[in-house]
Amino acid sequence: MNQKALVAQRLAAQIENLDEAAILDLLETPKSSDLGDIAFPAFSLAKVLRKAPAVIATEIAEAIDTTGFEKVVATGPYVNFFLDKVDMGDRILRSIIEAKETYGAQNIGQGQNITIDMSSPNIAKPFSVGHLRSTVIGDALANLFNKLGYTAVRINHLGDWGKQFGLLIVAYKLWGDKAAVEANPISELLKLYVRINEEMETKPELDEQGREWFLKLEQGDKEAWELWEWFRSESLVEFNRIYKLLHVDFDSYNGEAFYNDKMDEIIEILEAKNLLEESRGASIVDLEDFNLNPALIKKSDGATLYITRDLATALYRKRTYDFAKNIYITGHEQSGHFAQLSAVLEKMGYDWVNDMSHIPFGLVTKNKKKLSTRKGNIILLEPTIVEAISRAEQQIAAKNPDLPNKEEVARQVGVGAIKFYDLKTDRMNGYDFDLEAMLSFEGETGPYVQYAYARIQSILRKADYQADPEAHYHLEDSESWEIVKILQDFSRVIERAANQFEPSIIAKYAINLAQHFNKYYAHTRILEESPERESRLALSYATGLVLKEALRLLGVEAPEQM
Repeated sequence: MNQKALVAQRLAAQIENLDEAAILDLLETPKSSDLGDIAFPAFSLAKVLRKAPAVIATEIAEAIDTTGFEKVVATGPYVNFFLDKVDMGDRILRSIIEAKETYGAQNIGQGQNITIDMSSPNIAKPFSVGHLRSTVIGDALANLFNKLGYTAVRINHLGDWGKQFGLLIVAYKLWGDKAAVEANPISELLKLYVRINEEMETKPELDEQGREWFLKLEQGDKEAWELWEWFRSESLVEFNRIYKLLHVDFDSYNGEAFYNDKMDEIIEILEAKNLLEESRGASIVDLEDFNLNPALIKKSDGATLYITRDLATALYRKRTYDFAKNIYITGHEQSGHFAQLSAVLEKMGYDWVNDMSHIPFGLVTKNKKKLSTRKGNIILLEPTIVEAISRAEQQIAAKNPDLPNKEEVARQVGVGAIKFYDLKTDRMNGYDFDLEAMLSFEGETGPYVQYAYARIQSILRKADYQADPEAHYHLEDSESWEIVKILQDFSRVIERAANQFEPSIIAKYAINLAQHFNKYYAHTRILEESPERESRLALSYATGLVLKEALRLLGVEAPEQM
């Protein structure tokens, strides 16, 4: 039983009007540890008991069972609980030392599958920082759900279908150079894509030609198909090189094209359930009862749309993985599309639609300006990662010129800095892409947390420390107590981050833990011979374990030396 649950149990024994669950919701953490560790506000009982909250708090504090607490006191209208620092510190440190990297794990998921639609770049376009958020948020959520006992299935639903490929074929046939594309495929294809979008502003007939070529592609035209396959294979070479740099893996690369032969069944089901209506020659599903615009299932020329494909995708994933949750990680601008998708599935009678969630996120900008592939205003991710690694190597060489494996540590720091900066941002907020800020060793950054971990490992090496889960530890100073309370909270933080689909909760936890340890390190001679030396080393060891695991959950590596 955790400490808040114990407090709620003791209070429930004294309060007739509230049960343990209601009391848990009311418990607070005092702003200062001088006021205790857990506080119960008595305001809610004033009307029922017809007494002043301060009087009620005093009566509860005098009557409550204080076993397991240092003391329980009334301070104004609050009942303040002071936890037993020595006992709790001993228990938490021993549990972390015993569990090691499994500390904080739970079996809430019991092996159930969670499908995570993530990254999903468009083929024939460069992998830019615009794709970073979906990739790293999805990877972190997969790690979190695995930690909670689910089986996360990472799906890279490649954007390998749609009218834009018709446009690209038109552009290639008009202005493309085979040798130039073979020499530098992605940048050449990007130039063609940007050019046709510019030319369409004065030549609308190009848009119609793009539609015609995409329809040919859908109908299996040999020339269209060969060009499409070429664009796709060249793109995947680049994507996989970047995923390797990011240390992100996938269980499936089934993109939009995979569902070409699965859409007819969707049309048949919609027709059988009398859900399809004709509108100006197109087929739609009316969603007026959901206060949404009609879902356009098939255009008048017979071409299908994203939603047709996503309906087939959802049905395929349910049949293949029998998911407990099916989540889509895309920009918030697609919220309307996923609202329509869920509404159509609900009208089709699939109750598992309630297990589907769109997880939106804010934009990445550069110099406060929106990025756009169509306009050629993008930040390419691969050269950006290479530059981050180079900058990290320069900083490391200045700080620690004799560090072994400098190149590997620089990779861990450079890549980790980019990922951590993204993940520390509240998901729905955007951020401005700034390598200098990301790579700072000061402030709320990945390198700051990594350096705190490396510092701990240096302390442990100097002490030749071997952790012992059977030993007993005795710490009662206020700074170590703050660290113990943060360590105890790890499993609850993991669960909250997963439930809210919010990796930033883990990143902020890691920053907070690193800051508290650095404060402790500044004020405490950890290696000094004293009765508390082993306990201080155990606290350092436990903090290192949890910092490393928090970083791992974010997909960030923790160098042993920096």
